[in-house]
Amino acid sequence: MKIHISRQMIYIVTLAVVFLFFVFLFAFAFLIPSGKDYRLARLESKKISYQTNSIQEEYDKVFKHFKGLQKDHRHILKAYKNIFNPERFVQMNEKYFESFSLSELTPHARDENFAVYEVNTSSLIQSPQGFYDFLDGVNKSDNIIAINFPIDFKRDANLIKSSFTMHVYISSKSDSKE
Repeated sequence: MKIHISRQMIYIVTLAVVFLFFVFLFAFAFLIPSGKDYRLARLESKKISYQTNSIQEEYDKVFKHFKGLQKDHRHILKAYKNIFNPERFVQMNEKYFESFSLSELTPHARDENFAVYEVNTSSLIQSPQGFYDFLDGVNKSDNIIAINFPIDFKRDANLIKSSFTMHVYISSKSDSKE
């Protein structure tokens, strides 16, 4: 029994073997090593994506908290931008005292975010309750004001003389963003 294979079949089989040889050569030389690199790059990409998502979630949480604080303390943020007017301050607070006076504003300290002015006051009050009402009024004023200790009280007949120092905080940056 003789096997008869045509010349065309030999060419096709030879061409198929050569083609398979190049396919395997390409696969083992380029695709498989690139596949390992691809898997490593994909794992690294997933790690970076996870880290980015966790950082974004943390950022969103802090930003939401910041916006809530900004909304809740809008009055305080606005108070930092207000200019301190001594005449207006005296008019608003003289109702708590028999006599009320302010000394000149003097620059006390400078920080990169705000300027601090020192205000020395002296007053005559009828009772300590008037002074406490004054402190409540200062807390509700349009400026950020700190009453510094010591607060000196001296009795003078039926009145109480008081003297104390206040610091008024004013934003020194005019272009600060809310």
